[in-house]
Amino acid sequence: MKEKLHAGEPAFGVSVMIPSPQLVEMLGAYGFDWVLLDCEHGTLTLESVELMAMAAEAAGMTAIARPVSNSAAHILQVLDRGVAGVQVPHVRNAAEAQAAVGAVKYHPLGSRSLAAGTRAALYDAHGSMADYVRAANAQTLIAAQIEDREALEHLDEILRIDEIDVFFVGPSDLSQSMGHPGNPKAPEVASAIDDCLARIRAAGRISGMPATAEQVGDVLAKGVRYIYTHVPRLLAASARSYFEIARRQRAK
Repeated sequence: MKEKLHAGEPAFGVSVMIPSPQLVEMLGAYGFDWVLLDCEHGTLTLESVELMAMAAEAAGMTAIARPVSNSAAHILQVLDRGVAGVQVPHVRNAAEAQAAVGAVKYHPLGSRSLAAGTRAALYDAHGSMADYVRAANAQTLIAAQIEDREALEHLDEILRIDEIDVFFVGPSDLSQSMGHPGNPKAPEVASAIDDCLARIRAAGRISGMPATAEQVGDVLAKGVRYIYTHVPRLLAASARSYFEIARRQRAK
């Protein structure tokens, strides 16, 4: 997935907030590139994160976890379950961005706690620990969520953190931080989002955003490559389409 994004190709995912490996498996069968396992807002436990990561890999998808918080402890817990990356919430400044890198990467890039028996390390079954450390440092994806007014003020310094792969603009929390809770289309918020995406693109970095089917064209046009929608959005769209057809058929 990192190679795809750095090559300029879009990667389409789905956010899942409920514990269900079967749902992840279905999404992989439908053709999505990746799945966001949302521990911040969902009901996922560490056990379900591990099982859903297994399902994602079996389905040919990349599993990214959003930890409960941006703390090193919460980041470590999901990484040790074997996800391929983390989407770190509420990264407000360069210090917090660098702290996220430190929590994800092993020495010399960071200080993530190293254990041999985790799923992430393949239970110490293949190769040396040194080999695992090199592979994890190279392959693990880091997305930093830009979703606070303070983050906009420090965006340029956050963008200078090389080890961060994706700078994800979170419209919901950003709208709340700017005094327009739940309304990312408010002129002030919409302008801030567009400016943020433009600055990320100008810096030669990768941006991310959520997008519904109706929004995805606009998001792609703005250079966004790390894109996801939500399971409830997919179900709602499908349900509306189903009942529209059913009502037309019933009326015949």
